Amino acid sequence: MKKLSRVLAILAVIAAWALPFGARAQSGAHVDVLTVEGAIDTWVDGYINRGISVAEQDGAEAAIIILNTPGGSLNAMQNITTRMLNARVPVIVYVAPAGAWAGSAGTFITLAGNIAAMAPGTTIGAAHPVSAGGENITGDERDKITNFSVSIIQNIARQRGRNAEWAANAVKSSVAATAQEALDLKVIDLIANDLNDLLNKADGRTVKTGAGEMTLRTQRVGIENIDMNLPEIFLHTIVDPTIALILLQIGLLAIAVELYNPGATVPAIVGGICLVLAFVALGNLPVNWGGVILIVLSVIVFILDVKINSIVLTGGGLVMFVLGALLLFTPLTPRAPMIPEVTISPWVVLGLGGMMATFFLFILGAAVRGRNFPVISGAEALAGASGVAISEIAPSGMVRVKGEEWSAEAQEGTIQKGESIQVVKVEGLRLKVTKK
Repeated sequence: MKKLSRVLAILAVIAAWALPFGARAQSGAHVDVLTVEGAIDTWVDGYINRGISVAEQDGAEAAIIILNTPGGSLNAMQNITTRMLNARVPVIVYVAPAGAWAGSAGTFITLAGNIAAMAPGTTIGAAHPVSAGGENITGDERDKITNFSVSIIQNIARQRGRNAEWAANAVKSSVAATAQEALDLKVIDLIANDLNDLLNKADGRTVKTGAGEMTLRTQRVGIENIDMNLPEIFLHTIVDPTIALILLQIGLLAIAVELYNPGATVPAIVGGICLVLAFVALGNLPVNWGGVILIVLSVIVFILDVKINSIVLTGGGLVMFVLGALLLFTPLTPRAPMIPEVTISPWVVLGLGGMMATFFLFILGAAVRGRNFPVISGAEALAGASGVAISEIAPSGMVRVKGEEWSAEAQEGTIQKGESIQVVKVEGLRLKVTKK
Protein backbone atom coordinates (compact mmCIF):
# COMPACT_ATOMS: atom_id res chain seq x y z
CA MET A 1 0.00 0.00 0.00
CA LYS A 2 2.87 2.37 0.80
CA LYS A 3 4.43 1.71 -2.60
CA LEU A 4 1.08 2.29 -4.32
CA SER A 5 0.60 5.56 -2.43
CA ARG A 6 4.06 6.75 -3.47
CA VAL A 7 3.41 5.89 -7.10
CA LEU A 8 0.08 7.72 -7.07
CA ALA A 9 1.68 10.76 -5.43
CA ILE A 10 4.43 10.86 -8.05
CA LEU A 11 1.88 10.53 -10.88
CA ALA A 12 -0.18 13.35 -9.37
CA VAL A 13 2.86 15.64 -9.26
CA ILE A 14 3.80 14.76 -12.85
CA ALA A 15 0.23 15.38 -14.04
CA ALA A 16 0.14 18.74 -12.28
CA TRP A 17 3.36 19.92 -13.88
CA ALA A 18 2.37 18.49 -17.27
CA LEU A 19 -0.52 20.93 -17.39
CA PRO A 20 0.21 24.36 -18.83
CA PHE A 21 0.82 26.76 -15.96
CA GLY A 22 -2.17 28.89 -16.88
CA ALA A 23 -4.47 25.86 -17.02
CA ARG A 24 -4.56 25.42 -13.24
CA ALA A 25 -7.58 26.63 -11.39
CA GLN A 26 -7.76 30.36 -10.85
CA SER A 27 -9.43 32.27 -8.06
CA GLY A 28 -10.66 35.85 -8.37
CA ALA A 29 -11.07 38.08 -11.40
CA HIS A 30 -8.15 37.80 -13.82
CA VAL A 31 -7.12 37.89 -17.45
CA ASP A 32 -5.01 35.26 -19.21
CA VAL A 33 -2.12 36.70 -21.24
CA LEU A 34 -0.44 34.96 -24.18
CA THR A 35 2.73 36.26 -25.84
CA VAL A 36 3.34 35.59 -29.53
CA GLU A 37 6.66 36.60 -31.08
CA GLY A 38 8.05 35.55 -34.44
CA ALA A 39 6.45 33.71 -37.33
CA ILE A 40 2.87 32.47 -37.20
CA ASP A 41 3.27 28.72 -37.58
CA THR A 42 1.63 25.45 -36.58
CA TRP A 43 2.90 25.68 -33.01
CA VAL A 44 1.68 29.24 -32.51
CA ASP A 45 -1.69 28.03 -33.79
CA GLY A 46 -1.73 25.28 -31.16
CA TYR A 47 -0.54 27.66 -28.44
CA ILE A 48 -3.26 30.25 -29.11
CA ASN A 49 -5.94 27.56 -29.34
CA ARG A 50 -4.79 26.14 -26.00
CA GLY A 51 -4.60 29.58 -24.40
CA ILE A 52 -8.13 30.53 -25.43
CA SER A 53 -9.42 27.18 -24.18
CA VAL A 54 -7.77 27.80 -20.81
CA ALA A 55 -9.34 31.25 -20.61
CA GLU A 56 -12.76 29.76 -21.40
CA GLN A 57 -12.38 27.13 -18.70
CA ASP A 58 -10.85 29.13 -15.86
CA GLY A 59 -13.35 32.00 -15.92
CA ALA A 60 -10.97 34.67 -17.21
CA GLU A 61 -12.40 38.11 -17.95
CA ALA A 62 -10.52 37.99 -21.27
CA ALA A 63 -7.70 36.30 -23.18
CA ILE A 64 -5.07 38.84 -24.21
CA ILE A 65 -2.67 38.09 -27.06
CA ILE A 66 0.44 40.29 -27.04
CA LEU A 67 1.51 40.15 -30.69
CA ASN A 68 4.72 40.90 -32.56
CA THR A 69 5.00 39.05 -35.87
CA PRO A 70 6.11 39.63 -39.46
CA GLY A 71 3.51 37.10 -40.62
CA GLY A 72 3.50 33.42 -41.39
CA SER A 73 1.41 30.50 -42.58
CA LEU A 74 -1.95 31.15 -44.22
CA ASN A 75 -3.35 27.88 -42.83
CA ALA A 76 -2.21 28.67 -39.27
CA MET A 77 -3.68 32.17 -39.56
CA GLN A 78 -7.05 30.79 -40.72
CA ASN A 79 -7.16 28.35 -37.81
CA ILE A 80 -6.28 31.08 -35.31
CA THR A 81 -8.80 33.64 -36.59
CA THR A 82 -11.56 31.02 -36.76
CA ARG A 83 -10.84 30.06 -33.16
CA MET A 84 -10.89 33.71 -32.09
CA LEU A 85 -14.14 34.52 -33.87
CA ASN A 86 -15.85 31.59 -32.13
CA ALA A 87 -14.25 32.00 -28.69
CA ARG A 88 -16.61 32.00 -25.70
CA VAL A 89 -14.39 34.52 -23.93
CA PRO A 90 -13.43 38.04 -25.08
CA VAL A 91 -10.13 38.03 -27.00
CA ILE A 92 -7.99 41.17 -26.97
CA VAL A 93 -5.08 41.48 -29.41
CA TYR A 94 -2.41 43.95 -28.32
CA VAL A 95 0.41 44.75 -30.78
CA ALA A 96 3.35 45.49 -28.50
CA PRO A 97 5.95 46.51 -27.41
CA ALA A 98 7.03 49.72 -29.19
CA GLY A 99 8.62 48.74 -32.50
CA ALA A 100 6.47 45.61 -32.84
CA TRP A 101 4.68 44.76 -36.07
CA ALA A 102 1.47 42.93 -36.88
CA GLY A 103 2.43 42.13 -40.45
CA SER A 104 0.84 39.80 -42.99
CA ALA A 105 -0.92 37.05 -40.99
CA GLY A 106 -0.61 39.25 -37.91
CA THR A 107 -2.94 41.79 -39.53
CA PHE A 108 -5.70 39.18 -39.83
CA ILE A 109 -5.18 38.08 -36.22
CA THR A 110 -5.30 41.65 -34.90
CA LEU A 111 -8.51 42.43 -36.76
CA ALA A 112 -10.07 39.20 -35.44
CA GLY A 113 -9.79 40.31 -31.81
CA ASN A 114 -12.90 41.50 -29.97
CA ILE A 115 -10.71 44.45 -29.09
CA ALA A 116 -7.72 45.41 -31.25
CA ALA A 117 -5.10 47.58 -29.57
CA MET A 118 -1.61 48.81 -30.41
CA ALA A 119 1.22 50.33 -28.42
CA PRO A 120 2.73 53.63 -29.59
CA GLY A 121 5.46 53.10 -32.17
CA THR A 122 3.98 49.88 -33.60
CA THR A 123 2.83 49.04 -37.14
CA ILE A 124 0.07 46.99 -38.72
CA GLY A 125 -0.48 45.93 -42.34
CA ALA A 126 1.31 44.62 -45.43
CA ALA A 127 -0.80 41.49 -45.67
CA HIS A 128 -0.18 40.70 -49.35
CA PRO A 129 -0.11 36.90 -49.84
CA VAL A 130 3.06 35.24 -51.15
CA SER A 131 4.00 31.68 -51.99
CA ALA A 132 5.60 29.22 -49.60
CA GLY A 133 8.93 30.30 -51.07
CA GLY A 134 8.28 33.95 -50.24
CA GLU A 135 7.90 34.97 -53.90
CA ASN A 136 5.19 37.06 -55.49
CA ILE A 137 2.49 34.79 -56.89
CA THR A 138 1.80 35.42 -60.55
CA GLY A 139 -1.06 34.95 -63.00
CA ASP A 140 -4.41 33.39 -62.20
CA GLU A 141 -3.09 31.81 -59.00
CA ARG A 142 -2.15 35.24 -57.67
CA ASP A 143 -5.62 36.62 -58.40
CA LYS A 144 -7.30 33.59 -56.86
CA ILE A 145 -5.30 33.65 -53.61
CA THR A 146 -5.42 37.45 -53.32
CA ASN A 147 -9.20 37.54 -53.80
CA PHE A 148 -9.58 34.70 -51.31
CA SER A 149 -7.44 36.54 -48.75
CA VAL A 150 -9.34 39.79 -49.35
CA SER A 151 -12.66 38.06 -48.72
CA ILE A 152 -11.35 36.56 -45.47
CA ILE A 153 -9.98 39.82 -44.08
CA GLN A 154 -13.06 41.80 -45.13
CA ASN A 155 -15.36 39.30 -43.41
CA ILE A 156 -13.24 39.52 -40.26
CA ALA A 157 -13.21 43.31 -40.31
CA ARG A 158 -16.97 43.56 -40.88
CA GLN A 159 -17.73 41.03 -38.18
CA ARG A 160 -15.68 43.09 -35.72
CA GLY A 161 -17.01 46.44 -37.01
CA ARG A 162 -13.69 47.64 -38.42
CA ASN A 163 -12.55 49.34 -41.64
CA ALA A 164 -13.05 46.62 -44.25
CA GLU A 165 -11.80 48.83 -47.11
CA TRP A 166 -8.44 49.44 -45.45
CA ALA A 167 -8.22 45.75 -44.59
CA ALA A 168 -8.73 44.84 -48.25
CA ASN A 169 -6.00 47.29 -49.31
CA ALA A 170 -3.64 45.76 -46.75
CA VAL A 171 -3.92 42.54 -48.77
CA LYS A 172 -4.18 43.93 -52.31
CA SER A 173 -1.68 46.78 -52.05
CA SER A 174 0.35 45.87 -48.95
CA VAL A 175 -0.57 49.12 -47.21
CA ALA A 176 0.52 49.56 -43.61
CA ALA A 177 -0.36 51.96 -40.81
CA THR A 178 1.12 53.30 -37.60
CA ALA A 179 -0.81 52.96 -34.34
CA GLN A 180 -2.29 56.46 -34.61
CA GLU A 181 -3.15 56.02 -38.29
CA ALA A 182 -4.81 52.68 -37.54
CA LEU A 183 -6.87 54.28 -34.77
CA ASP A 184 -7.94 57.19 -37.01
CA LEU A 185 -8.89 54.76 -39.80
CA LYS A 186 -10.94 52.65 -37.35
CA VAL A 187 -8.70 49.65 -37.95
CA ILE A 188 -8.10 49.26 -34.21
CA ASP A 189 -10.07 50.27 -31.13
CA LEU A 190 -7.49 51.90 -28.92
CA ILE A 191 -3.84 52.76 -28.24
CA ALA A 192 -2.40 51.63 -24.91
CA ASN A 193 0.99 52.45 -23.43
CA ASP A 194 1.29 49.16 -21.55
CA LEU A 195 -0.74 46.20 -20.32
CA ASN A 196 -2.22 48.04 -17.33
CA ASP A 197 -3.24 50.94 -19.55
CA LEU A 198 -4.86 48.42 -21.91
CA LEU A 199 -6.86 46.82 -19.09
CA ASN A 200 -8.08 50.21 -17.88
CA LYS A 201 -9.12 51.37 -21.36
CA ALA A 202 -10.84 48.07 -22.20
CA ASP A 203 -12.91 48.09 -18.99
CA GLY A 204 -16.64 48.58 -19.54
CA ARG A 205 -16.61 47.80 -23.27
CA THR A 206 -19.26 45.39 -24.51
CA VAL A 207 -18.17 42.79 -27.05
CA LYS A 208 -19.82 39.92 -28.87
CA THR A 209 -18.37 36.44 -28.26
CA GLY A 210 -19.34 32.91 -29.15
CA ALA A 211 -21.28 32.80 -25.85
CA GLY A 212 -23.11 36.07 -26.49
CA GLU A 213 -22.49 39.67 -25.51
CA MET A 214 -20.15 40.33 -22.59
CA THR A 215 -19.12 43.49 -20.79
CA LEU A 216 -15.46 43.59 -19.90
CA ARG A 217 -14.50 44.10 -16.26
CA THR A 218 -10.75 44.41 -16.57
CA GLN A 219 -9.81 47.12 -14.07
CA ARG A 220 -7.74 45.91 -11.11
CA VAL A 221 -7.87 42.27 -12.23
CA GLY A 222 -5.09 39.74 -11.76
CA ILE A 223 -2.80 38.91 -14.66
CA GLU A 224 -2.06 35.25 -15.36
CA ASN A 225 0.57 34.50 -18.01
CA ILE A 226 0.02 31.45 -20.19
CA ASP A 227 3.40 30.59 -21.66
CA MET A 228 4.30 28.19 -24.41
CA ASN A 229 5.08 24.71 -23.08
CA LEU A 230 8.48 23.15 -23.73
CA PRO A 231 7.53 21.29 -26.96
CA GLU A 232 5.94 24.46 -28.38
CA ILE A 233 8.95 26.59 -27.42
CA PHE A 234 11.39 24.08 -28.90
CA LEU A 235 9.54 23.57 -32.20
CA HIS A 236 8.77 27.28 -32.58
CA THR A 237 12.42 28.14 -31.88
CA ILE A 238 13.82 25.84 -34.57
CA VAL A 239 11.74 27.66 -37.19
CA ASP A 240 14.71 29.98 -37.64
CA PRO A 241 16.81 30.06 -40.83
CA THR A 242 20.18 29.78 -39.08
CA ILE A 243 19.05 26.98 -36.76
CA ALA A 244 17.44 25.13 -39.69
CA LEU A 245 20.71 25.29 -41.67
CA ILE A 246 22.77 24.11 -38.69
CA LEU A 247 20.42 21.18 -38.07
CA LEU A 248 20.60 20.23 -41.75
CA GLN A 249 24.40 20.36 -41.68
CA ILE A 250 24.72 18.30 -38.47
CA GLY A 251 22.26 15.73 -39.82
CA LEU A 252 24.17 15.28 -43.08
CA LEU A 253 27.55 15.09 -41.31
CA ALA A 254 26.25 12.50 -38.85
CA ILE A 255 24.88 10.35 -41.68
CA ALA A 256 28.25 10.61 -43.45
CA VAL A 257 30.01 9.35 -40.30
CA GLU A 258 27.58 6.42 -40.10
CA LEU A 259 28.30 5.52 -43.74
CA TYR A 260 32.04 5.35 -42.98
CA ASN A 261 31.46 3.44 -39.73
CA PRO A 262 28.49 1.11 -40.35
CA GLY A 263 26.96 -0.10 -37.11
CA ALA A 264 28.12 2.87 -35.01
CA THR A 265 24.39 3.59 -34.49
CA VAL A 266 24.78 6.84 -32.52
CA PRO A 267 25.65 8.97 -35.60
CA ALA A 268 22.68 7.47 -37.45
CA ILE A 269 20.30 8.32 -34.59
CA VAL A 270 21.67 11.85 -34.21
CA GLY A 271 21.65 12.39 -37.96
CA GLY A 272 18.11 11.13 -38.35
CA ILE A 273 16.79 13.34 -35.54
CA CYS A 274 18.59 16.44 -36.85
CA LEU A 275 17.40 15.88 -40.42
CA VAL A 276 13.79 15.42 -39.32
CA LEU A 277 13.95 18.61 -37.23
CA ALA A 278 15.66 20.45 -40.10
CA PHE A 279 12.92 19.52 -42.56
CA VAL A 280 10.24 20.41 -39.99
CA ALA A 281 11.84 23.86 -39.71
CA LEU A 282 12.31 24.23 -43.47
CA GLY A 283 8.69 23.23 -44.01
CA ASN A 284 7.64 26.31 -42.05
CA LEU A 285 10.05 28.72 -43.78
CA PRO A 286 10.09 30.20 -47.32
CA VAL A 287 12.63 27.73 -48.69
CA ASN A 288 14.30 27.63 -52.08
CA TRP A 289 14.71 23.87 -52.42
CA GLY A 290 17.46 24.35 -55.00
CA GLY A 291 19.60 25.51 -52.08
CA VAL A 292 18.84 22.30 -50.17
CA ILE A 293 19.89 20.21 -53.18
CA LEU A 294 23.19 22.10 -53.45
CA ILE A 295 23.93 21.52 -49.75
CA VAL A 296 23.22 17.78 -50.07
CA LEU A 297 25.42 17.61 -53.20
CA SER A 298 28.24 19.40 -51.34
CA VAL A 299 28.23 16.64 -48.71
CA ILE A 300 28.39 13.97 -51.43
CA VAL A 301 31.35 15.77 -53.05
CA PHE A 302 33.16 16.02 -49.71
CA ILE A 303 32.62 12.29 -49.12
CA LEU A 304 34.18 11.54 -52.52
CA ASP A 305 37.02 13.90 -51.70
CA VAL A 306 37.90 11.86 -48.60
CA LYS A 307 38.46 8.87 -50.90
CA ILE A 308 40.11 10.67 -53.84
CA ASN A 309 41.84 13.55 -51.99
CA SER A 310 41.47 16.10 -54.79
CA ILE A 311 41.78 19.85 -54.32
CA VAL A 312 39.20 20.30 -57.09
CA LEU A 313 36.60 18.31 -55.16
CA THR A 314 37.44 20.19 -51.97
CA GLY A 315 36.91 23.56 -53.64
CA GLY A 316 33.82 22.35 -55.47
CA GLY A 317 32.20 21.01 -52.29
CA LEU A 318 32.90 24.24 -50.40
CA VAL A 319 31.48 26.39 -53.22
CA MET A 320 28.36 24.18 -53.44
CA PHE A 321 27.73 24.46 -49.70
CA VAL A 322 28.19 28.24 -49.58
CA LEU A 323 26.00 28.80 -52.65
CA GLY A 324 23.34 26.40 -51.33
CA ALA A 325 23.26 28.13 -47.95
CA LEU A 326 23.03 31.59 -49.51
CA LEU A 327 20.26 30.45 -51.87
CA LEU A 328 18.39 28.50 -49.19
CA PHE A 329 15.99 31.34 -48.38
CA THR A 330 16.46 33.43 -51.53
CA PRO A 331 13.35 33.59 -53.76
CA LEU A 332 13.70 33.47 -57.53
CA THR A 333 11.57 36.60 -57.97
CA PRO A 334 11.35 39.86 -55.97
CA ARG A 335 9.28 39.80 -52.82
CA ALA A 336 6.11 41.76 -52.39
CA PRO A 337 6.55 45.15 -50.67
CA MET A 338 7.22 44.92 -46.91
CA ILE A 339 7.22 41.11 -46.94
CA PRO A 340 9.75 40.12 -44.25
CA GLU A 341 13.02 38.81 -45.62
CA VAL A 342 14.33 35.50 -44.28
CA THR A 343 18.10 35.38 -44.55
CA ILE A 344 21.23 33.89 -43.02
CA SER A 345 24.31 36.00 -42.27
CA PRO A 346 27.04 35.43 -44.90
CA TRP A 347 29.54 35.14 -42.03
CA VAL A 348 27.54 32.28 -40.54
CA VAL A 349 27.47 30.59 -43.96
CA LEU A 350 31.24 30.93 -44.42
CA GLY A 351 31.86 29.68 -40.88
CA LEU A 352 29.68 26.61 -41.38
CA GLY A 353 31.31 25.95 -44.77
CA GLY A 354 34.76 26.08 -43.18
CA MET A 355 33.63 23.73 -40.42
CA MET A 356 32.29 21.25 -42.97
CA ALA A 357 35.51 21.32 -45.01
CA THR A 358 37.59 20.89 -41.85
CA PHE A 359 35.47 17.97 -40.70
CA PHE A 360 35.79 16.05 -43.96
CA LEU A 361 39.41 16.87 -44.76
CA PHE A 362 41.01 16.60 -41.34
CA ILE A 363 38.75 14.63 -39.01
CA LEU A 364 36.89 12.10 -41.13
CA GLY A 365 39.71 12.05 -43.69
CA ALA A 366 42.31 11.24 -41.04
CA ALA A 367 40.15 8.42 -39.68
CA VAL A 368 39.70 6.90 -43.13
CA ARG A 369 43.40 7.22 -44.02
CA GLY A 370 44.29 5.62 -40.69
CA ARG A 371 42.63 2.42 -41.81
CA ASN A 372 45.21 2.07 -44.59
CA PHE A 373 48.29 2.49 -42.38
CA PRO A 374 50.40 -0.65 -41.93
CA VAL A 375 50.06 -2.38 -38.59
CA ILE A 376 53.04 -1.46 -36.42
CA SER A 377 52.14 -3.16 -33.16
CA GLY A 378 50.76 -6.47 -31.96
CA ALA A 379 51.28 -9.95 -33.36
CA GLU A 380 50.31 -8.92 -36.90
CA ALA A 381 53.34 -6.60 -37.02
CA LEU A 382 55.69 -9.63 -36.77
CA ALA A 383 54.98 -10.90 -40.30
CA GLY A 384 58.26 -10.62 -42.23
CA ALA A 385 60.31 -9.88 -39.12
CA SER A 386 63.63 -11.66 -38.40
CA GLY A 387 64.63 -13.48 -35.23
CA VAL A 388 66.55 -16.40 -33.79
CA ALA A 389 65.55 -19.91 -32.73
CA ILE A 390 66.09 -20.39 -28.99
CA SER A 391 65.27 -24.07 -29.18
CA GLU A 392 65.19 -26.73 -31.82
CA ILE A 393 62.10 -26.33 -34.02
CA ALA A 394 61.12 -29.79 -35.28
CA PRO A 395 58.54 -28.75 -36.27
CA SER A 396 57.61 -26.77 -33.12
CA GLY A 397 59.78 -24.81 -30.76
CA MET A 398 60.55 -21.34 -29.43
CA VAL A 399 61.94 -18.25 -31.17
CA ARG A 400 62.89 -14.74 -30.10
CA VAL A 401 61.55 -11.95 -32.36
CA LYS A 402 61.89 -8.25 -31.53
CA GLY A 403 63.00 -9.09 -28.01
CA GLU A 404 60.00 -11.30 -27.28
CA GLU A 405 59.72 -15.10 -27.11
CA TRP A 406 57.09 -16.82 -29.22
CA SER A 407 55.91 -20.34 -29.94
CA ALA A 408 56.89 -21.17 -33.50
CA GLU A 409 56.36 -23.83 -36.10
CA ALA A 410 58.77 -24.51 -38.98
CA GLN A 411 57.23 -24.28 -42.42
CA GLU A 412 59.65 -26.94 -43.69
CA GLY A 413 62.46 -29.04 -42.29
CA THR A 414 64.08 -28.63 -38.90
CA ILE A 415 65.56 -25.42 -37.57
CA GLN A 416 68.41 -25.78 -35.11
CA LYS A 417 68.82 -23.75 -31.96
CA GLY A 418 70.66 -20.48 -32.63
CA GLU A 419 69.78 -20.32 -36.34
CA SER A 420 68.31 -17.16 -37.80
CA ILE A 421 64.67 -17.33 -38.77
CA GLN A 422 62.10 -15.18 -40.56
CA VAL A 423 58.42 -14.99 -39.68
CA VAL A 424 56.21 -16.01 -42.60
CA LYS A 425 52.85 -15.39 -40.99
CA VAL A 426 51.07 -15.23 -37.65
CA GLU A 427 48.37 -17.68 -36.61
CA GLY A 428 46.92 -16.61 -33.29
CA LEU A 429 49.84 -16.72 -30.83
CA ARG A 430 51.97 -19.05 -32.95
CA LEU A 431 54.45 -17.94 -35.61
CA LYS A 432 55.07 -19.75 -38.87
CA VAL A 433 58.81 -19.43 -39.56
CA THR A 434 61.48 -20.48 -42.05
CA LYS A 435 65.29 -20.48 -42.01
CA LYS A 436 66.70 -17.15 -43.05
